[in-house]
Amino acid sequence: MRRLIAEALRKDGYEVITVSDGGRLLVTLAHQFVEKDGVDFADLLLSDIRMPVCTGMQILEQVRAANWQFPVILMTAFGDAATRNQAQTLGALLFDKPFELSELRTAVHALLGRGR
Repeated sequence: MRRLIAEALRKDGYEVITVSDGGRLLVTLAHQFVEKDGVDFADLLLSDIRMPVCTGMQILEQVRAANWQFPVILMTAFGDAATRNQAQTLGALLFDKPFELSELRTAVHALLGRGR
């Protein structure tokens, strides 16, 4: 699924960085932050909730604790009301799997201010 989404977003003209787990995601975010001096280092974070090392929700909590306000989209096949509420409280969109790729792409475009 990661490859499919990345390929679709690249076709839409976005630069996409993919990682395989939550730990690598944290390292990548930190690296991008340092490399770009904290300026526009991320436009959007798209993550599954269930991942090895760190969950997407834990990463979202840390991103918000650091006052990083870029948009976040989380995906899960195990969503419940509490998960949805937590994501919304932290300012993220939550997609329940399975979902239509076109709906995800539309959400990405809307969050980044690009029309389709």
